[in-house]
Formats: sequence, structure tokens, C-alpha cells
Amino acid sequence: MLTTTVPAALQTRGRRARPRAGRLATVAVFIAPALALFLLLVVAPILVAGYASAYKWNGFGLPENFVGLDNFTRAFADPTFRGDLWRALVLIGLSLVVQLPVALGLAMLLNQPLKGRGIYRLIFFAPYVLSEVTTAVLFTLVFSPNRGLGDGLARWLGADAGTVFADPDTVLFALFLVISWKYFGFHMVLYLAGRQNIPRELTEAATTDGASSWQVFRHVTLPLLGPTIRVSVFLSVIGTIQLFDMVWVLTGGGPIHSSETMAVTMYQYGFRRFEVGYASAISIIMFVLSFAFALFYQRVIMRRDTEGAITTKGVQR
Repeated sequence: MLTTTVPAALQTRGRRARPRAGRLATVAVFIAPALALFLLLVVAPILVAGYASAYKWNGFGLPENFVGLDNFTRAFADPTFRGDLWRALVLIGLSLVVQLPVALGLAMLLNQPLKGRGIYRLIFFAPYVLSEVTTAVLFTLVFSPNRGLGDGLARWLGADAGTVFADPDTVLFALFLVISWKYFGFHMVLYLAGRQNIPRELTEAATTDGASSWQVFRHVTLPLLGPTIRVSVFLSVIGTIQLFDMVWVLTGGGPIHSSETMAVTMYQYGFRRFEVGYASAISIIMFVLSFAFALFYQRVIMRRDTEGAITTKGVQR
């Protein structure tokens, strides 16, 4: 009788293949629900919006009037949409110059051994817990003419707070004030967490060597806070591009489009004027802007932060 012997190497390879297949099956089972939701709630709407953007469509029935890229050329030729882009840049600039530095300074202050600093941290972070709609309604009441707290304070100072959100020259800055009130606590907590991850020995060594408080902050604390600051900037920019709820409740984009954002314009055309094809084109532009910025920021700005997390193939298992 003939007998065949399987080489030991093939037997070992077979034993290794079975556990690996089991692990892959386990991973697939756990990933499948999240992947299905991602495809259904993220990828599918993007594909539908991309398809609808090529048509002149009112949202009823199936799109039939193919217009190609006309909706996109219309958007960039529209003064309102170009104004949306400019206002987004203004809000981003104000956030980078005012909101984030204030949050950083407050985080450094509340990192000091102050009496009751836990209460202060809670107070400054509390606005972030509120929804954007709640925040907008709150400030609508605060600046209500003749009965709001902000209006009374403004009158005491000789100004008129009742027209803050009605004046095209001041509405964008008033909107930024509300945005900062809500979100600077979130960035403050980010900076505070990053500061507490810096080893105390480094700052103590710099102080022992004769460095002043500013020199310690400039040459030790700030460079080590770099990854946290870069994440904070990224979240601020992406959030500004997608800003909608707060603007819609506070001003509705007015007066005369002076506080309108890309998301508000998209909503106006899609659900008020029933120009769904054009609104879909605006949504695709928003997606491309966000995706391009995220890709550039990750590849260029955050490259140093992610290089250390990359595992090469030569690492021994």
C-alpha cells in the first residue's frame, strides 16, 4: 500500500492559515455593521448628490434635464455663493487669530494651581454641551430689543444691541462672538489635556536653567503642544465650512445674505426654492473643499505627528 507523507512545512502552514482565516472572519463580522452604515449614510448620499448635481431637478420624480457642469459654474458665478466663501474665510481667520489663542491662554491659566479651578473649567466648558440650536435661541433672547440682557448692557454703554444681528456690518462679528462662546471651551479642554501630558520635569529643568515663564512657554510648552494645536485648528476649519444650525436659527443668513454660509445657501435652494440639482452641486463643492483641506492638512501639516505611528513591514512580530 502506498502512503503519502505531507511535508512538515505544509502542515505548519495549514495550521497557521486556519487561525488567520478565523481572525479575518471575526474582524469581518465586527466591521460589517459599521461598514454598512458608512456606505448607507455617507457614501450613498455623496453619490446621489453627485448624480443630482448634473441635472436641473426640483426633487420630485426622477431627474431628466441633464445640464452637466452648469450647476457648478452657476455656483461660482453667483455673488451670494462667492460671498459664502469669503465669509467662511473671515470666520476661519477670526477663529485662528482670536478664538483659539484665547482658548490656549485660558487653558494655560487654568493649568495653574488656582483655588476653585475645577469650577472654572466646568463653567467655561459648559457652553459646549449645549446644542447649536439651543445656543442660538439663548442669544436671540439675550439680544432681544428692550428686554434682553445684552440689549440692556449695550444701552448702559450707549449702544444698541437690538440691531446687532440686523446690521450687515456687525452681524458676522456678532455671529463669531456666539460661535466663540460655544466652542472655545472645547478647544480649551483640548489644550489643557495636551498641557497636562507634558512631563513636569521638562519645564522644571528649563526653569532651573534660568528660563523665564515666557521662555518656558515659548521653547518648551508651545512646541510640545504642537500636535494638539494642529488638531484644534483642523476641527475649527472643518466646523466653519459646515456651519449651519446656529446661523439658520440666529439670522437665517440675513440681513441681505450678510451672514449666509454655504450650508445655509444649500438649504435655501434645496428646500425653499426646490432647486435640488443646484443645491446638490453646492453640497459637492462643500465636500470637495472639506476633503481637499483634510487631505492636504494630514499629508503636509500633520505629517510629523503621524510619522511615528506608521509601522513598517520590517518590524518583528
